[in-house]
Amino acid sequence: MTTPEPDVPSDGPAAASSAQGASGDARPSRGGKWADLAAVLSFVVLGFWVTGRLWLDPGSDVRDNQSDQSQFEWMMAHGARVVTHFAYPFRSDQMNVPDGVNLMANTSVLSISLPLTPITLLLGPRAAFLVFLTAGMIATATAWYFLLSRVLIGTRGPAWLGAGFCAYAPAMVSHANGHPNIVSQFVVPLIIWRTLRLGEPGRWLRNGVLLALVIVWQAFLNLEILLMTAIGLGVVIGVLALGRPELRSRIRPFLAGLGVAAGVAGLLLAYPLYVQFFGPGAYSGLSRLIRGYSSDLASFVAYSRESLAGSPRTAAGLAKNPTEENSFFGWALVVLVIALVWWMRRSVVVLALAALGLLFAVLSLGREVRFDNRGTGVPGPWAALENLPILHSVVPTRWALAITPIVGLLLAFGAQRAHELARSNPAARGQIRFVTATVLVMALLPIVPTPLPVAHLDPVPTFVTGGAWRPYVTGGRSVVTLPLPDTTYADPLRWSAETRLDMPLARGYFLGPDTRPNADPPKVALFGAPPRPTSSFFSTIRRTGAVPPITPQDRVKAVDDLRFWRAGVVILGPHEHEAALRRGMTELTGIQPVFTGGVWVWDVRPLTD
Repeated sequence: MTTPEPDVPSDGPAAASSAQGASGDARPSRGGKWADLAAVLSFVVLGFWVTGRLWLDPGSDVRDNQSDQSQFEWMMAHGARVVTHFAYPFRSDQMNVPDGVNLMANTSVLSISLPLTPITLLLGPRAAFLVFLTAGMIATATAWYFLLSRVLIGTRGPAWLGAGFCAYAPAMVSHANGHPNIVSQFVVPLIIWRTLRLGEPGRWLRNGVLLALVIVWQAFLNLEILLMTAIGLGVVIGVLALGRPELRSRIRPFLAGLGVAAGVAGLLLAYPLYVQFFGPGAYSGLSRLIRGYSSDLASFVAYSRESLAGSPRTAAGLAKNPTEENSFFGWALVVLVIALVWWMRRSVVVLALAALGLLFAVLSLGREVRFDNRGTGVPGPWAALENLPILHSVVPTRWALAITPIVGLLLAFGAQRAHELARSNPAARGQIRFVTATVLVMALLPIVPTPLPVAHLDPVPTFVTGGAWRPYVTGGRSVVTLPLPDTTYADPLRWSAETRLDMPLARGYFLGPDTRPNADPPKVALFGAPPRPTSSFFSTIRRTGAVPPITPQDRVKAVDDLRFWRAGVVILGPHEHEAALRRGMTELTGIQPVFTGGVWVWDVRPLTD
């Protein structure tokens, strides 16, 4: 990624004269190579530090988001199935029988699950998930490091600082609780790099095609991150075009390359996006409840529970759940960032980044500004935007996630400015370095990440791993699990993943349209399939531990639901309310279960044939 000339304006932190940025030396020195290696190794250590407990305990998963881990393990198995069975990649009938799931409208992560197929097949979906999660953070830090050290700055120390923050900031570690698609942002620096390259004279076609390819790569990883990257790049490049007249000579090749990128990416993504927005199982925006997930204004100066200075107490009430602590920077870092922007205010790049960060922060406040877990009655700008197409599928608090790379860039630019100041003032070099190190330690030490907490998992029942379910699903039948899988109980997805998705499931954990007649608005996203009488019956048992009164009408509805699900067998594994669930199904069907392979089994084929 080394370039013969810097791609960013030469004012302030992106000075053309800085270290290697202006040298044009495409062959780093031997000492530089060792520095690069040390930087990457530090990122590897941090990655395994965060996920280490998951690696050390094979019988565990992320404690604070077990459902999403199960879902991603299922997605990894789906990618392997695409390779081994030539399965249709954008939809699956192996979950939510008989309707299936629109995987383009969900986090199918095909750009990762397909390449990781060998790991999924050899070591299993859990191992593939862990590789995805850990390597995603390491690759993100590494990609930012090379973008900063080779393109944007040219000095390795500041690049290491900014890259480390971009990958291991509190928001990223928070999403490491089951969201590998969000912490894997290594394509974002590639998109920035290729976008900056569009202005090269005479290479508009090549550069446009390369940008299109990385855009497509990111589209199959996470579209939300792609949207935020596009907005951020659009704002910064627009400001640069206005603030730096000398760059206007590059406008024509830039626009030509951008047109090529848009055309090629649009062509490659046209069909997948058609499936996502108009295919079976497509939905129209998130529910109003999910679109109410916003950042609390007080959270920006609070410490995340996964930070050294944080705990569940410091984060209590300031985020919807431990996975969405997007805006937890801590008061010391907030003060430092404000000071850095003021110090480097002559740089148009810094001012653009500051304005962009403020925009994302305001958008993340949602439709009503909240402070310290209380509504203020002050409407946020998001209230006027949340119903617009595309934006109605964005969770507002995640706009704050986009602030993390902005802060990482500002930290790198600030460290580079301090480095240049020390170099130009030899007499005060020691004092400048001491002050710089002290300020950075004060701001960053409190947010050093802590290892992810884990929880013990019940092993997959041998009824599943041994294939004893197979005779029950011939002829297109499905497996009904108790409780039926949803957002709070997704273990059956993990079980199905262990079978390489050979075991088809009724219902599941996914986003699909709300097709109920009274849905308002129609086809809004629903977590899981629309409820049916029997699924609601067992949800009540799971929630209360008590079996509701059963009427003859309930028994008729249960048989209807089993027929709708094409059920061949109902199984119940280890569960807190196992006795109540077993009694409920037995009384509904009149079939006595058999305990085998670690599960209770109801052969319901006589009812559904």
